[in-house]
Amino acid sequence: MKLVLVHGQNHRGSSYHAGRLLADQFPGSEIREFFLPQDLPHFCRGCCLCVENEALCPFFTEKEQITREIESADLLIFTTPTYCLRASASMKALLDLTFTWWMVHKPRACMFSKKAVVLSTAAGAGMNSAIRDIAVALFWWVIPRVWKYGAAVRAINWNQVSDKKKARIKDGMIRLAKKIRKGKARTGVKTKLLFNAVRMMKLRNWNSNEAERRYWAERGWLARKRPWN
Repeated sequence: MKLVLVHGQNHRGSSYHAGRLLADQFPGSEIREFFLPQDLPHFCRGCCLCVENEALCPFFTEKEQITREIESADLLIFTTPTYCLRASASMKALLDLTFTWWMVHKPRACMFSKKAVVLSTAAGAGMNSAIRDIAVALFWWVIPRVWKYGAAVRAINWNQVSDKKKARIKDGMIRLAKKIRKGKARTGVKTKLLFNAVRMMKLRNWNSNEAERRYWAERGWLARKRPWN
């Protein structure tokens, strides 16, 4: 099993430790970790060159090191501290730089059968908002199974977190791992309906870029082939 952890901050804080506690529940797995902004210190410029060809992105080399691993992973774990009731800016930057993966653009076939987890901790509140920022993007990446976990740790670093809260987080990761192991992730009805709606847009050239339409056609999605088959 291959796990890829994407951390929304360089330091190893409470959210990082929660992600590692989850990863520890899959002994023997191959693990790749990325820290933002260390591994991708850029914001999307809005140039849209990637719509025509993703290799034209001015940050393609650094971005591709992360996205290549994401595409080959069995389980994705995204962790972010809660900053101002939201996900970190560096995590949002990664999501912005992968907007072409969204259903309406050039979705990856491998994502239709992938599993992901979004974890966030906060000293006070706001974890749900931070988690939602990432989970929404993962839905449009067409990942069919996304688990969410938030915890208010009442501390500004992991060393200050009480033993009781640490134990509660660990128990939560153990239970979550059991759910993740059960069965395969299958594309849901909502995603299939959205896929067919976007497909019709491509077929009829409604607000559709030619490069994106060609992408869909090359994969047979404008005919009978479907990415979840």
